[in-house]
Amino acid sequence: MSVLLLTHRACLRHDPGDYHPECPDRLRAVLRALEAEEFSDLVRAEAPEATVEQLVRVHPRNYVEAILAIRPAAGETVALDADTLMSDGSAEAALRAAGAAVAAVDAVLGGPAGGSVRRAFCATRPPGHHAEPARPMGFCFFANAVIAARHAQAIHGVERIAIIDFDVHHGNGSQACVETDGSILYASSHQWPLYPGTGDARERGVGNIFNVPLRPGADGAEFREAWQGLLPAIDGFDPGLLVISAGFDAHARDPLAQLRLREPDFAWLTAELCAIAERRCGGHVVSLLEGGYDLDALASSTAAHLRVLMQA
Repeated sequence: MSVLLLTHRACLRHDPGDYHPECPDRLRAVLRALEAEEFSDLVRAEAPEATVEQLVRVHPRNYVEAILAIRPAAGETVALDADTLMSDGSAEAALRAAGAAVAAVDAVLGGPAGGSVRRAFCATRPPGHHAEPARPMGFCFFANAVIAARHAQAIHGVERIAIIDFDVHHGNGSQACVETDGSILYASSHQWPLYPGTGDARERGVGNIFNVPLRPGADGAEFREAWQGLLPAIDGFDPGLLVISAGFDAHARDPLAQLRLREPDFAWLTAELCAIAERRCGGHVVSLLEGGYDLDALASSTAAHLRVLMQA
């Protein structure tokens, strides 16, 4: 199956500084992995910049304008919080990451760039699932997965969308953006306790939020058991599109958390989600890179994810 890969070199110019875990080398490692011969059939395209109008479907206009107005001098950074820093290339990178999400939706749903793919992967940074409606945090500026979902609703008329998040950190921003809207389901597994401290199983929104916290040290068997409990809810929601927040920092080698997943665990969940997409929404899947901070584990896990997107 043809899969669209969206990326842009501008995403390498977001540089939060030496020793920051969300570094440009993350994206370099992913792109090197996807240069292997087995990925030669990927349809490759450059990510466009998101427009302000696409961003304000999720974020207040004054917030969007304030973020985009921050343009540090070359070689300098501006700290928005202890973890979230902007360099001179960050604004464009954030626009490209959100724009990739929008373009991926257009592609899989048959927009101007579409017609030949049903699945897309956005190899971009910065990530997005910690960005709340009016607050950047956790390395994130704009809520890319929710921006994708709102674009699908506004432009393509998709009524129900499921956002699936298997990053090791709870996507507090994605949840905050959709928790009062039953047209978008948000399902997450994540380590607990861990940053950002949200994601309790009792957080249910309007019945559209499904959180499964995992204990530090949980392995692939516990991860799969958690998702076996969540998958029927996603299937029963009958989504018209699946948006995946694909974070690979639950890998056993990742330095920022303590889950013990391996590449086959990510591949297993990807296959399960693709099966739901085939049953419910014509196979339409948009996947967005989120976390993952051991470069080798990130590269190999992303490759495992893409193999399934291409074959399932």
